[in-house]
Amino acid sequence: MAEILAIKPAAVEGPVVAQLDKGVLRLTLANPPANALSLAVMAALTAELERAKADKAVRGIVLSAAGKVFCAGHDLKEMTAHRTDADHGKAFFAETFAACATLMQAIVRHPVPVIAEVDGLATAAGLQLVASCDLAIASHEATFCTPGVNIGLFCSTPMVALSRNVSRKHAMEMLLTGETIDAATAKEFGLVNRVVPREYLNQIVTKYAQTIASKSSLVVKTGKEAFYAQAEMGLADAYAYTGRIMVENMLARDAEEGIGAFIGKRKPEWKDE
Repeated sequence: MAEILAIKPAAVEGPVVAQLDKGVLRLTLANPPANALSLAVMAALTAELERAKADKAVRGIVLSAAGKVFCAGHDLKEMTAHRTDADHGKAFFAETFAACATLMQAIVRHPVPVIAEVDGLATAAGLQLVASCDLAIASHEATFCTPGVNIGLFCSTPMVALSRNVSRKHAMEMLLTGETIDAATAKEFGLVNRVVPREYLNQIVTKYAQTIASKSSLVVKTGKEAFYAQAEMGLADAYAYTGRIMVENMLARDAEEGIGAFIGKRKPEWKDE
């Protein structure tokens, strides 16, 4: 009973369901069948991520989806409806892609690691969502594609996250052909970390998230921020930057505690400072 009471009730209003359990916040896209990234969905997801930044109880985030489709990308019906606007939809299109960029960067810049739990199709901006997460674990049934080229709309914004996860030739293969790849190929390309049986997906993702949640949140935050920052630097600048980060990290209370615990062969007691 105590374990059940430790679970924060899921927020059932809106297109994103949020549930916190043992330091892991699960955000579920809940507007099937497509789980499309309408403006409302992107705003809701961005808001949940922002709230999580201020909640010290959140030490890991899992992004999942209800239904057979993880995320079908932008809501093309919503966007098409705005072609009747005076500007033929230009302002709405700009607003949509700006909101998407804000969401993706919110994931990358979030102090807490975000894990994508993919069971179903992740296409276009849905694939972008997966690629923007720190880790991605998929079921054998998951599939992935950037099919914009097939409908006259090249997946240029999904390309940003995709090309930062897989090799250039693999990225161009997906972008130019628009073809769907299976989970095994996605793992080969480097888009996902692991491919597991559907019946174990939730269990394995939760284990990953809880393992991360058991670490010092200060150290995890420091490491995640440094990882993405150094990736955009030249070699010499990256070493100079990460050297400074290591010095700062060594001076942290949790580094002193963790190293002391390792030497003393005991379990560390994190203070997240």
